[in-house]
Amino acid sequence: MIAEVEFHTGVADKLGFTCRLLRKAYRKGSRVLVTAPAELLGQLDRELWVFDERDFVPHLRTSGTPAAALAARTPIWLTDGRAPAGAPDVLVNLGAEAPDDLAPFTRVIEIVGAEPDDEQAGRQRWRTYKARGLAITHHAAAARD
Repeated sequence: MIAEVEFHTGVADKLGFTCRLLRKAYRKGSRVLVTAPAELLGQLDRELWVFDERDFVPHLRTSGTPAAALAARTPIWLTDGRAPAGAPDVLVNLGAEAPDDLAPFTRVIEIVGAEPDDEQAGRQRWRTYKARGLAITHHAAAARD
């Protein structure tokens, strides 16, 4: 069961913000699943390699269940489909829709950009979580995000 849903709204640089969030999670020893459309995941995959020349955030891109040895040592998983078996229990959703199956997750993080279409999709996801009876924590982005 989900322990918490967090919304980060008004994010000017969605990919940069996500990279910083994933770096922070990695440094804390957390494992995270990121879901998004394939094109956006491709951009995120590239950004994770270059956003900070002093840091590397270990990640893998998967469309199915990755090999057990690789999955065990990789803290950040990127997928454009359903959560693979054995996926991390923290979800960062960059997609336009709220995930159907939230059972595997203890925490869901929604990142909403500052563009009108992204804001509208974020509002719909908020309503979806509220309708499911989930408590939501809201974080408005600072100017640099």
